[in-house]
Amino acid sequence: MQDVEILHREAMELVDQAFLASQRGDTTVALELTKAAFSQERAAADLVANLFDLEPTRSVLHRSAATLAIECLELREAEKLIGRALAGNPPDDIANELRDLLLEEIYSRRQAIGH
Repeated sequence: MQDVEILHREAMELVDQAFLASQRGDTTVALELTKAAFSQERAAADLVANLFDLEPTRSVLHRSAATLAIECLELREAEKLIGRALAGNPPDDIANELRDLLLEEIYSRRQAIGH
């Protein structure tokens, strides 16, 4: 579990750095940092993917990774992460947030980029 916490913490630090880069107007650096954060958060989610008794941690990590995937326009990866999260037993509020991500964010982004 310590590895999961380390990966998650590193991902959140990268998100903070990406936000600061974005505020400075450095969109290229912001995107690269967001991609790195996504990689870390997805790795954390992968470590708990089959630990169905580890809710809500399991679904929260998947939701976070899916959100970062959307930011990176990795829409198929976001769908997979959401599906994996919903395949477990997420609390109702988190399940609803995951469905909202799927229906609103992913599909609106898909339309915006023409996929």
